[in-house]
Amino acid sequence: MVKIFSISILQTPPSGASTLLSNANDLSSFSFYQKGSVGEFMTFFSKTVAERTPQGQRQSVQENNYTAHVYNRGGSEQLAGESIFSPVIITDQEYPVRPAFSLLTKVLDDFKAQVPQDKWDNPATISFPELATYITRYQDPRQADTIMRVQAELDETKIVLHKTIESVLQRGEKLDTLVDRSNHLSAQSKMFYKTAKKQNSCCVVM
Repeated sequence: MVKIFSISILQTPPSGASTLLSNANDLSSFSFYQKGSVGEFMTFFSKTVAERTPQGQRQSVQENNYTAHVYNRGGSEQLAGESIFSPVIITDQEYPVRPAFSLLTKVLDDFKAQVPQDKWDNPATISFPELATYITRYQDPRQADTIMRVQAELDETKIVLHKTIESVLQRGEKLDTLVDRSNHLSAQSKMFYKTAKKQNSCCVVM
């Protein structure tokens, strides 16, 4: 199976928590009763990885059967005073890396071109329905890879691949602890995560 489950755009300051500006999910492969909890975990996973990706770096982080591809658009490409954005795509592990990062670049460029700058600091005012279109259009990675024809060549050597989420956590951090402390996860979602982990379920991001 080749699948995109989620696309998110986050604002990521050099330190502190990220802010979710816009996102879209395709949870059609999950049961009705799981969709709410899985959707929360998609957001939690995206924020966790985005906040731990250095400026100017691309990386792919695997967790169970899922991979979060993230691009922190800071560093040398950042203009003075400009907000730092980190688009994140969550796919299955079969989705190729190169098309995923081609799509990340397109998502961010389109977002910055279409959403006025005065709305960036107020997520409630942001409307970017194109994310749902991207999820549908680029489920086939061959479609995403055609973006390369109009973009500068992607330097794959700048992509950092990690096997697990633990590899990007700070020393001493544990994923279970982050889940327990998260204000973005309901009690039901936290219980669902713990139950799924014990059962080694394939139906939850974590």
